[in-house]
Amino acid sequence: MKSYKVVEFGKPLEKVEEPNPAPQGTEVLVRITAAGVCHSDVHLWEGYFDMGGGNKFSTQKTMNPPRTMGHEIVGEVVAVGPDAKGANAGDKAVVYPWIGCGTCWYCTHGSEHLCPAPRALGVNKDGGYADHVLVPHPKYLYPYGDLPIELACLYACSGITAFGAVKKAVGQDAGKPILVIGAGGVGLMGVRFAKSVLGREPIVADIDEGKRKLALENGACAALDPRDKDARKQVMELTGGTGVGAAIDFVGAEASAQFGVRALGRGGRLVIVGLFGGTFTLPLPMFAFTGCQIVGSVTGSPAEMKEMMDLVATGKVTPVPIVKRPLDEADAALQDLRKGLIMGRAVLVP
Repeated sequence: MKSYKVVEFGKPLEKVEEPNPAPQGTEVLVRITAAGVCHSDVHLWEGYFDMGGGNKFSTQKTMNPPRTMGHEIVGEVVAVGPDAKGANAGDKAVVYPWIGCGTCWYCTHGSEHLCPAPRALGVNKDGGYADHVLVPHPKYLYPYGDLPIELACLYACSGITAFGAVKKAVGQDAGKPILVIGAGGVGLMGVRFAKSVLGREPIVADIDEGKRKLALENGACAALDPRDKDARKQVMELTGGTGVGAAIDFVGAEASAQFGVRALGRGGRLVIVGLFGGTFTLPLPMFAFTGCQIVGSVTGSPAEMKEMMDLVATGKVTPVPIVKRPLDEADAALQDLRKGLIMGRAVLVP
């Protein structure tokens, strides 16, 4: 098999060729037909997440290079272990990558994506920047119907991340548009799911004019630059003067979170998804004065993955723009994403 690995943080991915792994026990070997390049891969490749105040969270122990990144995977089963019941050679599926230890409280109560000892593909275990991947169990394979493979792979991370975040706005939107902050690849997925899950188009905030235009083309009811001095006023006008019931921050920076809080109405909820990094502060009495909530959102559970795949397989979610690149351009695609040159989602095709 051929893969592109992080051998040293911050250095170009290295091509590695080695024998295909032989599945054991419940394992399944999947030939990869497409794999997405996610913005979190940029942070994993850099070797740290910015925690603000000059503090960094190292990914050395998490990644333990050499590591094949890529957690948005779709492919075809080519071999199964002797105990891999329910999977057969030729099966085509999206791979759920947020795999836990399988025995802790989170894993046994349906929240495997929150497991404190994860085995996530492309992070803790080798993933999709390759032509094959080893999956621990058939239960992590989800059929994708007639979806194009380049789109189907994206639902394993950007899709389930956006879906899980939008689900946290259910019951919080008060019949008004929600605010989506950041119209990159995951944010655009959020725009799509806002329409299909909440039944209304969201307001989008992004500092990039091109991305604001793209958001409008992909279903946003309005798009604004959060740096404008009248940006909050625009949100108020669009919501009848009361502010949004929910704001989803797909950037995760100090400025984006602050704008999200300012855009909330009373009792509103800020959902933080993005990993840009940094810190922000809010006077503690404001929680009591306004009734606001701030929650984090990390991917989604296996049950949410099934719910989402059932939804997208029906064609009720319009696809986002996709940029296809050959697997051999894995490093170039990653660097283009790091520089903000990818409009929509980048997908590697072996």
